[in-house]
Amino acid sequence: MEQELRTGGGGNLRAAQNSSNDVTLAQQAMWVLNNIASSQGDPSQRLTSWLLRALVARACRLCGPTGTIQAAAGAPAPRERAMSVTELAEYIDLTQWHRFCFTASNSTILRAVAGSAVHIIDLSSWIRHVTPGFRDTFLDIVRTLNPCLVTVTGEDADLDSPSLATRIAGCFDFHWILFDALDTSAPRDSPWRVEHEAAVGRKIESVVRDDDADGAERVESGARLAEQMRRNGFASVGLDEDAAAEVRRLLSEHATGWGVKREEDMLVLTWKGHDASVENRRHAGRHVPNTTHQNSHRV
Repeated sequence: MEQELRTGGGGNLRAAQNSSNDVTLAQQAMWVLNNIASSQGDPSQRLTSWLLRALVARACRLCGPTGTIQAAAGAPAPRERAMSVTELAEYIDLTQWHRFCFTASNSTILRAVAGSAVHIIDLSSWIRHVTPGFRDTFLDIVRTLNPCLVTVTGEDADLDSPSLATRIAGCFDFHWILFDALDTSAPRDSPWRVEHEAAVGRKIESVVRDDDADGAERVESGARLAEQMRRNGFASVGLDEDAAAEVRRLLSEHATGWGVKREEDMLVLTWKGHDASVENRRHAGRHVPNTTHQNSHRV
């Protein structure tokens, strides 16, 4: 299924992108995906159906709605609503993203400041939410605080590329994880499952429909964010084996299919071998002489 998406629809998508005024090629790409997609199929088929919806939204924006395009859109998606506390707990149990990020970050911070008074500033995911054009300024502001340690966690996906084909491939590679994980925990007609998949579908539409993020958050790869932090004077510290072992123990107790691996100086959460989230640890002191990795350095 994934190969069909890449070689069938993907090839036409790249051609349509290179000839942006050729509506016929765009329609061909959508119909290739339409033959693959199924809202009630396996994870790849269901995800492809949301990618198709996103392409329909893009086509309507660029060309205006037509009967052919609207026919491919299917039924309206469920409306978005806030999760209850119980639903949030179930979501945390399902994905393990939150446990991984909090455990890795907290373990790293505790070891770095052991025996010392500490003031922790929680910027949550501000580094991810700030658009790339303003991120350098934001990182400069963080450095003026002269922190002894900065931990960064986030989704590991390439969704901010100027290339439409790259963004579509990034959506498929990353969001497939949740669709596949849902297959192990909820029946396909579960309202809870339908709502989660619809929420992902809305994210996909925002990435595929518009080439310009226009201030909206778009996830980028952990490697690219790490490189930007290096350029802004944040030297890599690396996470020690104790932190990695604690995360592995947590995952072994709570989840099947989830794992953790090292990638350069980052810890990466995986689902059946697919990268999901990254944890990165950096030193931002003004005495750091350069922006290269310093694996042996410990705060």
